[in-house]
Amino acid sequence: MIDQKLEQLKTLFAEMEMALIAYSGGVDSTLVAKIAHDVLGDRALAVTAVSPSLLPEELEDARIQAAAIGIAHKVVQTHEMDNPNYTSNPVNRCYFCKSELHDTLKPLALELGYPYVVDGVNADDLGDYRPGIKAAKERGARSPLAELTISKAEVRQISKQLGLSWWDKPAQPCLSSRFPYGEEITVSKLQRVGRAEIYLRKLGLSNLRVRSDGDTAKIELSPEQIKEFVLTTDLPTLVSAFQEFGFIYVTLDLEGYRSGKLNQVLLQKV
Repeated sequence: MIDQKLEQLKTLFAEMEMALIAYSGGVDSTLVAKIAHDVLGDRALAVTAVSPSLLPEELEDARIQAAAIGIAHKVVQTHEMDNPNYTSNPVNRCYFCKSELHDTLKPLALELGYPYVVDGVNADDLGDYRPGIKAAKERGARSPLAELTISKAEVRQISKQLGLSWWDKPAQPCLSSRFPYGEEITVSKLQRVGRAEIYLRKLGLSNLRVRSDGDTAKIELSPEQIKEFVLTTDLPTLVSAFQEFGFIYVTLDLEGYRSGKLNQVLLQKV
């Protein structure tokens, strides 16, 4: 089944003939970029959008992975932070983010002669609340992984099979996803969340989030990491570091990390 889906993915890109990939450096869009380059060569281009909601480390990862794949890579700036519909952080915030992204990528693709803009949306993403998918579709973007019902687990399996060293890279959505709906997003808030997550990663932790709730940082770790974290971490030093980043209070979520956790308030309102 995996081999069949991989061949279908290759066929899909062969039919496109040229493609511009909305490339974040995550495992999904990197697989799309890899297959596009394998099939299309220099007729595939990976484009990474840079804004305050992207960690500098993520951009560097994207560059390294693109170089390893061999695909041409371009960086553009997006300006979603100029849009109050985005910074006010409504429940459909991602719609405005992806609108800005694809309003940037589509004209670029047309200018450079690429008939298609494709992204890394996978089949699992269709089952979550993702208003950004609607914005992308409205602007004609295609999602090869979703079209071929390739799940996140299958993305990782294919990536591993192809020898991509980042096949198990943790998901890293934009930093704006760390804020509860309704809390205004600012550059300084994005920076403090980003610095806090980098701090935790340097401690050897992975698959984590630092959620912002006003002046409080809520640390989410995978459940199996929580006990060791509490027992072995110099907590006063960590709290002091987080306060230097701009937080006042630091808490640990005892449930642990769960993707899309902030969307549970939407379910409670149904």
